[in-house]
Amino acid sequence: MKILGVETSCDETAVAIYDRDVGLLGQLIHSQIHLHKKYGGVVPELASRDHIQKLLPLIKQLLSQLQLSSKDIAGVAYTRGPGLIGALMVGASIARSLAFAWNIPSMGVHHLESHLMAVMLEKEKPEFPFVTLLVSGGHTMLLYAEKYGVYRILGETVDDAAGEAFDKTAKLLGLPYPGGPALAALATSGNPKRFSFPRPMLNQPGLAFSFSGLKTAAITAFQKNNQDDQLKADIARAFEDAVIETVMKKSERALIEMHCDQLVIAGGVSANEKLREHANRLTKHDKKIFFPRREFC
Repeated sequence: MKILGVETSCDETAVAIYDRDVGLLGQLIHSQIHLHKKYGGVVPELASRDHIQKLLPLIKQLLSQLQLSSKDIAGVAYTRGPGLIGALMVGASIARSLAFAWNIPSMGVHHLESHLMAVMLEKEKPEFPFVTLLVSGGHTMLLYAEKYGVYRILGETVDDAAGEAFDKTAKLLGLPYPGGPALAALATSGNPKRFSFPRPMLNQPGLAFSFSGLKTAAITAFQKNNQDDQLKADIARAFEDAVIETVMKKSERALIEMHCDQLVIAGGVSANEKLREHANRLTKHDKKIFFPRREFC
């Protein structure tokens, strides 16, 4: 049974075909970075218009590459949210229209569940139950995955998401869009001892996150010092270190509280190299760490 997947939640148009028996057969992704770069962030109207132009040609191209036709597709899945409303509507409308025309079922899929389950496409995958740290541009949370479709939120951000804080700090430093990867690249040349930014809510009970104060610390450091390239690198390093230490210590706490030895890290920020390095240290303490490959973050 082959399923066509459609993703249009933000600034990428993506399609994939998955076979229940074989696995992922193929995927195509169109990035809109070139479209939004000059604005320093995603412009929702431009995103929606580009999805309209690119989605159907991508589907046609993927079917052709895999030598399949609409008759081979048993169902269509699409991102139903969260995401940019207009962009989501494009994907949902086209996916449901195709399903109607092909006389097959369609189903909306929760964006965050897709992040959480992306690791199941890997050869090495966790067994239920497990703890998940989901870090993306719009969300930062810890979840307990009991089985497919059954997830419990253990803690989430009370203000900004980690990815959002990365992007806003990158913009403060004058870095290009997308800000998160640019900040991480700059941080490699930063002095880790120049600034010590706060680790928000680490000393409080519970598993909630907060990143607004960390963002304020970066702004203060930027405004009070000579704004040269080294300052920017040092702020980027201090900011990245603080975010990673915060999310990882909370994740360790969640593993202890849930009596669990498996941690999945997913979402856009999970592509961060330093986060992966820090997380893999937990394997020394008999913890199993799972990441989706970067293209699935």
